Amino acid sequence: MLGIMRGYVRAVEAMNRAIGRCAMYLVFVLMGVLLWSSASKTFFDPSLWTLETAQFVMVAYYILGGPYSIQLGSNVRMDLFYGDWSLRTKAWVDSFSVLFLMFYLGVLFYGAVSSTAYSLGYFGMEPFAFFGELLWAFVTGGPDAAAETMGYLERSSTAWRPLIWPVKVTLCLGVLLMLLQALAELFKDIDRLASGETTQRGEA
Repeated sequence: MLGIMRGYVRAVEAMNRAIGRCAMYLVFVLMGVLLWSSASKTFFDPSLWTLETAQFVMVAYYILGGPYSIQLGSNVRMDLFYGDWSLRTKAWVDSFSVLFLMFYLGVLFYGAVSSTAYSLGYFGMEPFAFFGELLWAFVTGGPDAAAETMGYLERSSTAWRPLIWPVKVTLCLGVLLMLLQALAELFKDIDRLASGETTQRGEA
């Protein structure tokens, strides 16, 4: 069982490391968008797309980089007692507290899937069933059949009026990756408790 968990941890952390390292370069895309926004407002007609594009890029930046941040342990923590505990006590507490994180991420993922389904024109109460039908329509009939399954596509209420579903799909992906990483953290704590590991995280 420990071998299976270690294999899962290696696979998930390799995936999140690759995605996180790619996502960190989105900050340069964000800088470029904001630079163009400033230039267009100063020298040309203000661009309609810059503000929302910057928001969408920022969402992708932090939501896709979140799992890598968890992996590195660089997420913000409020430490009152934790730093003085033994490594074994930390592993016990982490293996318990990560369950609350996983519950929260599970609820967040369901909400993100529901919101994504809404952005694709589905107004029912079974978003996973909707995506199952959408996938089946695409497999059996191609893009045209999938388009018939969808309803009115949600757009932003701004003057630019971009489609909303791409950023919501990104949110679903990021939350799912964080959920997988949280499970990997739980497996690492179980492994530490089972093997009696005495080194800090990140140490060789």
